[in-house]
Amino acid sequence: MPYQLHYWPGIQGRGEFVRLALEAAGADYVDVARAEGPGQGIGAMMHVIESADVLQPPFAPPFLVDGKVIVGQTAAILLYLGPRLGLVAKSEAQSLWTHQIQLTIADVVAEVHDTHHPVASGRYYEDQKPEAVARAGEFRRERLPKFLAWFEAVLARNPKGSTFLVGARLSYADLSLFQLVEGLHYAFPKAARRALKKAPRVQALHAHVARHPRVAAYLASERRIAFNEDGIFRAYPELDG
Repeated sequence: MPYQLHYWPGIQGRGEFVRLALEAAGADYVDVARAEGPGQGIGAMMHVIESADVLQPPFAPPFLVDGKVIVGQTAAILLYLGPRLGLVAKSEAQSLWTHQIQLTIADVVAEVHDTHHPVASGRYYEDQKPEAVARAGEFRRERLPKFLAWFEAVLARNPKGSTFLVGARLSYADLSLFQLVEGLHYAFPKAARRALKKAPRVQALHAHVARHPRVAAYLASERRIAFNEDGIFRAYPELDG
């Protein structure tokens, strides 16, 4: 039975981190809200969230359905999928370390979101632009370099070499860091270019993941939704610098 990924159909968002893992592993999955037919579409996704029959409902997309198992939150989904897709080491210590890295990536993603919605997620960007400009400036100057320096250090200190974040094999954390760099290039092209000059290992990992045969095929396919200004990574020139 294929995995069922539930996420909004028109954006990459947090669901893209899960899609990349499924695609890189060659897993059989259905992107439910983007599909058509019985039991598919946005209605099917919202049914899982809203139905009183679901005893452990996810708070919001993305969430994964695997038979009777429902897992919400990107990092938790990848924690569940990692060993099943061969995208995490078998040792408990390395598995936990991979999860920690993923949670840190989630922190960066949340801060990126808050650069364009610093006051309230339910208000339009145009209604909070002055606050967004200030928040984005702080992110570019302080937070982005600090996060990238940490990822760079993780790669440099990997006993198995700096090709991957954990051990000597591709993990879901590598795929997620690739997606984070992709998003930063889209949303903050000038700032990301400057910051990444000081993170050559992160740049090398990004390039390595992009060459992965299944990832490359996915990126070139129609399944890869283009970045746009409805997602987490948004290209507002006034927020770059």
